[in-house]
Amino acid sequence: MGKHLPAADPLLRLQASITARDDRLLGWLYDHGVLTTDQVAAALFPSLDFTQRRLRRLTALRAVDRFRPNKADGGSYPYHYVLDQLGYDHVHAQRGLPRGRRDQARRRKHSLTNRPDLPHLLGGNQVFIDLAAHARTHPHTELARWQPASAYHEPGTLYRKGDDPHIIAGATGFPRPDGAGIWTEHERSVPFFLEYDTSGENLQVLTDKIIKYERLYMLSTWAWPVLFHLPSARREANLHHRIAGISLEAVIATTTAELRTVLAASPAHQIWQLPGRTGRHRLIDLPYTDAHHDDQYPTHDQPTPDERAA
Repeated sequence: MGKHLPAADPLLRLQASITARDDRLLGWLYDHGVLTTDQVAAALFPSLDFTQRRLRRLTALRAVDRFRPNKADGGSYPYHYVLDQLGYDHVHAQRGLPRGRRDQARRRKHSLTNRPDLPHLLGGNQVFIDLAAHARTHPHTELARWQPASAYHEPGTLYRKGDDPHIIAGATGFPRPDGAGIWTEHERSVPFFLEYDTSGENLQVLTDKIIKYERLYMLSTWAWPVLFHLPSARREANLHHRIAGISLEAVIATTTAELRTVLAASPAHQIWQLPGRTGRHRLIDLPYTDAHHDDQYPTHDQPTPDERAA
C-alpha cells in the first residue's frame, strides 16, 4: 500500500485562500471584536450576496466564527462574526506576534456573546464602518487608521515627548475614547477620537468626559477633535447647553444618529457641530494640532488650525 501523505496544515491552507480583503476583515475582527454581516458588506464587498458567500467560506476554513443574538421581542439579529482560532493564528503570523493561546477564540467569543454593552461596541464600530463604506465608493478618500478603545487603556498611551508627565501618572483622570481614527480626503487628513453615546449614561458622564479631554489638551503638545456621536437632536442640544458655560480649548464636535438618518449622511459629511459656533462641518475640516501626525501623513495644501476653525 502507498504511504499516506501528511494532511495539509490548516493555517497554510487558510493562508493560501486569503485575499487582501480577507486580511483587512480578519485584522478588524482581531482589533475590534465583532462585526455583523451588514457591516462587513457595507465596508468591503459589492453586494450582500457576495459577502454571505465569502463569510461562509471563511467560516468553513475556521478563520471566522459567528453567533446570532436573539431579540427580546422574538426573532434574531443578523449573524455577528468573530475570529475563529485559525483567524487569530493568521493575524498573529501576519503581524509577527507569538502564536496565541489555543482557546483564545473560544474565550473571546464567550466574552463577546455575554457582553452587556455589545450594542455600544457595535454602534461605535458602525461609525468607522460607515467611513470605510464611504471610502469604498468615493475615490481619493480613505479610513487610513482605525484604533480600538483598548489602544488607549494602558497608562501612558496618550503621552508624547514634551507633554506633562502627569498624563502618565494621572491615568485615571484622562479620557478613554471608544476608538480613534485618521480620515483622509484628497491629500488632506484629520486624526480624531470617537465617543459613541447610546443615551444610557447621564449627561453629567458626558460632561465629565469632555473635562478629561480638556485636561489632556492643557497638558499635551497635540490635540485631536473628539467626535461625540449622539442618538438624538434633543440629547445633542442638552449637551451643548450643559457645556455652554465651560471655556473649552479642546475641539469637541457632535452629531446625531437622527440627523444622519434624515440626510442619509456618512460621518465624512457636513454633520459635525462645534459648541458655540453656527453651522456644521465636514470631518476633514475639523481643526487639530499634531506635528507628529503631519510628519507621518504629509499632505498638500493642509489648512492651518486657524483656517480650519474659521
